[in-house]
Amino acid sequence: MKLPFLQHWNLLSPYIRPQRARFILLAVLLLSSIGMQVINPQIMRFFIDTTQTTRDTQALLVAALAFIGIALIQQVVGVSATYVGENVAWTATNALRAEMASHCLNLDMSYHNNVSPGELIERIDGDVAELSNFFSQFVIRIIGNILLLFGILIAMLLEDWRVGLAFTAFSLLTLFALNAVRGIAVPHQKKNREAIADLFGYLEERLAGTEDIRSSGAVDFVLTGIYRLSIRVLTHWRNASRAFILIRLIAGVMMTLGVGMALVIGYYLFRAGTITLGTVYLIVTYTNLLRRPIRELTQQVENLQNIGAATERLRELRAIQPKIIDGPGVPVAAGSLALQFDNVHFSYKDGEQVLERIDFSLSPGTVLGLLGRTGSGKTTLARLIFRLYDPTVGSIRLGGASLPLMRLRDLRERVALVTQDVQLFQASVRDNITFFDRSIPDARIFEVIAHLGLTPWLENLPKGLDTRLETGGRSISAGEAQLLAFTRVFLRDPGLVILDEASSRLDPATEQLIERAIDRLLQNRTAIIIAHRLGTLHRTSDVMILEDGRVIEYGNRQRLASDPSTRFHSLMRTGLEEVLA
Repeated sequence: MKLPFLQHWNLLSPYIRPQRARFILLAVLLLSSIGMQVINPQIMRFFIDTTQTTRDTQALLVAALAFIGIALIQQVVGVSATYVGENVAWTATNALRAEMASHCLNLDMSYHNNVSPGELIERIDGDVAELSNFFSQFVIRIIGNILLLFGILIAMLLEDWRVGLAFTAFSLLTLFALNAVRGIAVPHQKKNREAIADLFGYLEERLAGTEDIRSSGAVDFVLTGIYRLSIRVLTHWRNASRAFILIRLIAGVMMTLGVGMALVIGYYLFRAGTITLGTVYLIVTYTNLLRRPIRELTQQVENLQNIGAATERLRELRAIQPKIIDGPGVPVAAGSLALQFDNVHFSYKDGEQVLERIDFSLSPGTVLGLLGRTGSGKTTLARLIFRLYDPTVGSIRLGGASLPLMRLRDLRERVALVTQDVQLFQASVRDNITFFDRSIPDARIFEVIAHLGLTPWLENLPKGLDTRLETGGRSISAGEAQLLAFTRVFLRDPGLVILDEASSRLDPATEQLIERAIDRLLQNRTAIIIAHRLGTLHRTSDVMILEDGRVIEYGNRQRLASDPSTRFHSLMRTGLEEVLA
């Protein structure tokens, strides 16, 4: 079984090793600070003994100035060591935070469906912050104080072997007692962190649905949930605090015994004429200095409970591996892409089939209209094309190659999705179009916008590409958000486009822009249009209707529309609303 610190070190060491130069500087500062803390009482001992034996004012003046000078330098060195230690720790943990965020973004959708964003935020930010707070002080408060402890004990042994042995035994006994209770708070602290994560997840979901909660009169219900989760946090915090009280109590008792022992030993040896008055001062001062490393080590034992839970949770998160992994790297064909589903079955949960026996083929350049009621499997079918999930049974081929043989990045660069709900960020229009890829020149963005016929729309924005959008795109309309999404797609130049047609009413000017953009988007590309209006289907060459996860009708649009016996012909007569009812 690995020591707890080694577990924390193994988690952070890849991010700390590149900072060797800072570590060397930190070691020099730390050793200098400890050396001055051990030396300065020796100067004061000399000062006291000199006043008892002689009136050499010059020696006393030199000792006083040396004591004050070393004390001041030690403060500067101590502050510098703390600064360097904080810098090293935060640089390392920020890198860990970025790595954990990247890890979570690459986990399967099946994982994200079961974990709230609030819980992930608490793990990536809260748990890593706990680790950072510990490591930013670890070198200073643990390694530094352990070295100080050894320095003091060695100094005591050099003064009087009896004093040195007594306080060595006392220090070992104290550290043994603290180590015995070191882990008693870890289970409670872990449960406390998990309870906080649950509370954050609950708050994130409810705040996202504030409008619905208020309009439905569910405010009291939500507050009751917050109260219930807060009680859980309080309960686990109280249990952890009780464990911390025991740790502090043991440390306090041991330090009281240490002070008493120092007074008794100092008095006895001084009365026996074995040591001078200055040496008595030295023993008492070193004893008080022992209080600091032992007290600091006690506090870090408490912090160790926090990061013990945080580290365990981070290691558990890192151990979760995606089921959807990169293939060997079969290249995705250029141009418009063929798409083939071969006997595809899929279920999110065992025994609950969402798609069954899906068989169809799209030739390059084909535009498929996909129809079906809510829950018929249209969105799931699109997710399978992106390999957000893999089929339970069957295979999917794109451009003649099986999806699992492709790299995920290559696949998703050649397939694009435009949804009704476009994700926008609190950033400029440029950054929202390019997804913060600064390597894309403005000239390319203007070219794409002009090709889509969106130049008038861009010119109407207050600052053009530099216009800053609010969080969630509240500063632009739903139609304008879709125009941004079309521009994103054109920049990637995919071979297959999946278009989830917006069903909301748009103003005539924006709707005209969108219609024109869709026409140009579908040129020389294979496409799947998840249709909500009959008007959209004029662009399609084929139509497929899903019902309960099965294909109930598939074929050429014009042929199906002209055959009175088909379901599609009935829809054309009665309206698309029937299939969505």
